[in-house]
Amino acid sequence: MPVMIPDNVNPQTTARDARQLLRAHRYGALSTLSKKFDGHPFGSITPYLVDHDGSLLILISALAEHTKNIQHDPRVSLITHNQEDAHIQTQGRLTVVGTAALETERELAGKRYLRYFPEAQTYYDMPDFQFYRIVPQALRYIGGFGDIHWIKAERYRVPPNTLAAEEDALLDRINAGRTAAQGQVIGIDCDGYDLRLDERTVRRDFPSLALDGVQALALLQA
Repeated sequence: MPVMIPDNVNPQTTARDARQLLRAHRYGALSTLSKKFDGHPFGSITPYLVDHDGSLLILISALAEHTKNIQHDPRVSLITHNQEDAHIQTQGRLTVVGTAALETERELAGKRYLRYFPEAQTYYDMPDFQFYRIVPQALRYIGGFGDIHWIKAERYRVPPNTLAAEEDALLDRINAGRTAAQGQVIGIDCDGYDLRLDERTVRRDFPSLALDGVQALALLQA
């Protein structure tokens, strides 16, 4: 029997909850359609970064099976979950259904990706590793028991904002004078920011959307 969702659930709030869950984690199970086995689902564990627009960046080798599958058929899905919750059946999780395509702006993508995954520098320097961007078409969000939703791409889509263009300058301003104990802010988006602290990446959500640098600074310093 399908779970009934109350009528008072705000679709926009649910979509933002889904984005925040996706941004909070760094890897997921990527499913592609096998070229070798005639479309049979093929799963692999893949690091990912949610970009400013809500799409996912993955850095993968041309030799990898999932890359060959994407080149043959771009339809993919990726599932991630609350990786700090031991109760796997009741924890938050999210499946992204979308299409993957080669990212043409490799240097621009790499600049942001390597802040989050500095250990990937060796792979980035290899010519057979390229970025692919997964654009969501729909998302299956499970916030907990009974909190289950399909989210359309237009609901999930990030509202227009200027943070992609302002991010580098904001990071320079925010990190100036910060101590190692305070950590370094490595990324700021409309939903929150990410902090590198003791070799860990810690996600901090904003209580409301930030659409420009002024709003982001105010929320970050609140």
